[in-house]
Amino acid sequence: MAGRLEGKVAVITGGASGIGLGAVEMFVAEGAKVVAADLQDEKGAMLEKRFPDTVRYSHCDVTVETDVARTIALADSAFGGLDILFNNAGHGGTTTGVADMDAAGWDATFALLVKGPMLGMKYALPLMVKRGGGSVINTASIAGLQAGFGPIAYSAAKCAVIHMSRCAAAELSPQKIRVNAICPGLIATSIFGASMGLPREVADQMAAQVAEIGHKVQPYPKSGAPEDIARAALYLASDDSVFVTGTHLVVDGGITIGGRGSWDPNAASPILEALGISAEQAQQMRAAMQAQQAG
Repeated sequence: MAGRLEGKVAVITGGASGIGLGAVEMFVAEGAKVVAADLQDEKGAMLEKRFPDTVRYSHCDVTVETDVARTIALADSAFGGLDILFNNAGHGGTTTGVADMDAAGWDATFALLVKGPMLGMKYALPLMVKRGGGSVINTASIAGLQAGFGPIAYSAAKCAVIHMSRCAAAELSPQKIRVNAICPGLIATSIFGASMGLPREVADQMAAQVAEIGHKVQPYPKSGAPEDIARAALYLASDDSVFVTGTHLVVDGGITIGGRGSWDPNAASPILEALGISAEQAQQMRAAMQAQQAG
């Protein structure tokens, strides 16, 4: 059986590690030819060796327009066109709050997380039009949906990505180009350590720690992994989602369902906590009510 992306060509930014690497591996397995764009040249070279006929690596800083243009052009020169663009490159950006905000840090965060995907779409557009359509997938975040999941600059940028995807979908739909966003939850990647300025090796180790605790902070008892987001990207990249555009897909193990009290029977709701009722007391009250109803 042919893969779900048989005959397709994709560009994946941030493709040498984390979510991007998971997407490269999955897209190749499903039949796609892939240009993996990143700044990690050693890892990029290893990808080309692993997939000599199906992956080309491009050294690309997505905040630099000429880098993005060259990377998109490589898809055309190496594989004959472009069908899929997964704008995935990113990091946590500046961690300062409003009071101490550094304007340069704010600008750098938006350049990477918002301008980068916009440049990708700009240069992908002519190639996708030649193919008769295509799919653009932008990595956003649950931090773009609710407060409390990231620093203010990162959260505002990811919110912009969600709305930018919606606006781009409206503009490009007549050319059969679909644009959607994915909002990952807590995913075990090096982004957390990298955002703290830790060396890449240490950041990778921190990803393993995130994998160990992830299942404890959300309703679904499984830690988020890069392949979970890659599967969502595969769906949006494939013809399975041919009628899906201008939306965002939340992939978060249910962490945005509500506060811990909404899904953990051992946790009190915020209202009960405000009334001074502990989780244990709440459980006793529920047990008493159940016994009363049973009687």
